[in-house]
Amino acid sequence: MNEFQVRPERPGDAAVIHAVTESAFRTAPHTSGTEQFIVRELRRAGALTVSLVAEIDGQVVGHVAISPITIDDGTRDWHGLGPVSVAPGLQRGGIGSRLVRDALARLQSHGGKGCALVGDPAFYGRFGFLAEPSLVLPGVPAQYFQVLKLAGPMPRGVVTFHPAFEARG
Repeated sequence: MNEFQVRPERPGDAAVIHAVTESAFRTAPHTSGTEQFIVRELRRAGALTVSLVAEIDGQVVGHVAISPITIDDGTRDWHGLGPVSVAPGLQRGGIGSRLVRDALARLQSHGGKGCALVGDPAFYGRFGFLAEPSLVLPGVPAQYFQVLKLAGPMPRGVVTFHPAFEARG
């Protein structure tokens, strides 16, 4: 695989991020088929705390989003990771892992206290994410809702992702 670079999203990247995200999830086994719309609505709401792209030879081939979440105990500065997308044909080559690592580093450097996601425990466990019984995302099996504490105490309560996660088209 060619070398890839990771950089912040820039004006003009939205359409290609949409296309990469749509194609990345087209045949994914556990998908709502709305991931590209989630990113679009997070952007429209100004809720992309971190938005990074991976590019090869100037072409965007991956994207990661981090956005604010709400925890009903009042804890602040926690965020949700995802969607993470890599163009088909380039998946399983390290691009997604690098996007996740870089996004988490950027979140931490900006004062993020923690991060939550819904995803494959085998993949996200490599970054330190784990199921935490003190935090709950209603309707999601506990093993797939995972968190990573970056600073401060572990919150307790019910988590709500940004309303953009309800986007349908």
